[in-house]
Amino acid sequence: MPGSENSKQLLIDALKACGAVRFGDFTLASGKKSTYYIDIKKASTDPGTLRTIAQEASKIIKDMQADSVGGVVLGGVPLATAVSLESGLPLLLIRKEDKGYGTGGRFVGELRQGSRVLLLEDVTTSGGSVKDAIEAIRASGGEVETVITVVDRESGATESLASMGVRLVPLVRASDLVSTA
Repeated sequence: MPGSENSKQLLIDALKACGAVRFGDFTLASGKKSTYYIDIKKASTDPGTLRTIAQEASKIIKDMQADSVGGVVLGGVPLATAVSLESGLPLLLIRKEDKGYGTGGRFVGELRQGSRVLLLEDVTTSGGSVKDAIEAIRASGGEVETVITVVDRESGATESLASMGVRLVPLVRASDLVSTA
């Protein structure tokens, strides 16, 4: 369902051009070793690449039933914000834990009972970080059926999220980035 092969290639080219794809020896957040690293924060801080990501994600979600676009703090915030602006859907930010001061809470934005939230993720490996956000949204009465990730590292996130009844839709897969190195 993601965009055409041409638009996918434009995104791959943009990710590489902004320096989001690097090769070498890296240790991932999971502790696993990798010969490549995908730094979507570099893409999120490059206006052209961020616009391309937002346009590609918005093409995918235009026919979906969603009440808001969500992103997990920090990596998902610029992505979800850009997609919110591009799609016109309200924004929901999900903190990793409740804020203990001010108005408190785990969410920034409106989450109503039955709200359908489409989550944006920068890079998925096992899906662990986004699963926590899905559980928090569901515990607060929201619904999550789809997560759009900029890059899927193809390391189990699709299956892990499917076990929760959530579909993972990658804009590109790591194998697309690595094979066109």
